[in-house]
Amino acid sequence: MSLRSESSTAEKITEDPLTYKTAQSSVTCIYQAHMVGFWRNVRVLWSKNLMNHSLTVMVTSVQGDMNYCCKVDLKPWHFWNKKGYKSFEVEGNQVDVYWDFRSAKFNGGPEPSSDFYVALVSEEEVVLLLGDHKKKAFKRTKSRPSLVDAALFYKKENVFGKKSFSTRAKFHDRKREHEIVVESSTGAKDPEMWISVDGIVLVQVRNLQWKFRGNQTVLVDKEPVQVFWDVYDWLFSSPGTGHGLFIFKPESGESETSNGTKDSSVSSSSDFCLFLYAWKLE
Repeated sequence: MSLRSESSTAEKITEDPLTYKTAQSSVTCIYQAHMVGFWRNVRVLWSKNLMNHSLTVMVTSVQGDMNYCCKVDLKPWHFWNKKGYKSFEVEGNQVDVYWDFRSAKFNGGPEPSSDFYVALVSEEEVVLLLGDHKKKAFKRTKSRPSLVDAALFYKKENVFGKKSFSTRAKFHDRKREHEIVVESSTGAKDPEMWISVDGIVLVQVRNLQWKFRGNQTVLVDKEPVQVFWDVYDWLFSSPGTGHGLFIFKPESGESETSNGTKDSSVSSSSDFCLFLYAWKLE
């Protein structure tokens, strides 16, 4: 799949408009979770700007033509809303969202980094659990873990900066989370760009004015990961009017059934893809 078709697919999945005037610091994660009898896409959107900070949980119907949504405002002056729960219906079945952000830590972005939980409960099962306070979540919801864990297969982040843009991602379920940093010197006579993972530079692009689009395969946790980039707007558009796009896609084959056919009904870690939209401010 080409870089532009990957980007188009991302826009179709998230339905987020990507214009500078409407864009805000945001993280969108899409999980596949088993609930109400079927595997469903669960979209979790963290967003933050100067006036608003919110969490939105959205469940897509089996046919993909309807969304069931729950939104939580995380404004700092609403301390009473730092812990709570909301219920909504998915095709006539009650689904509950529990959260606790009272001691949550944030590293400048919209998504908390530690000391929190968000639990999605359906039919007395925790079908999706985010955060590190898992014991507290199970105690509060009085629900059992799902027989099958939810799988994250898509993450998209909008970040703003001048020269450096960072995010975190886990490319494989059983591996650790990695810090990803993109740095650039586009204002120099010979513009360059570096992409590092856990402090180690894995991609270095010189003569960026000629290589503003490209791809390279790197090793992370001894596993190959494809890295795509498109920074045309950084070099040839007015500051703040466009973004750089970076895509990180682990390389691994699809699982096969006993009869040799490919099984795509359940997402696995190999299906994960990270989209980083880097908005350069001058």
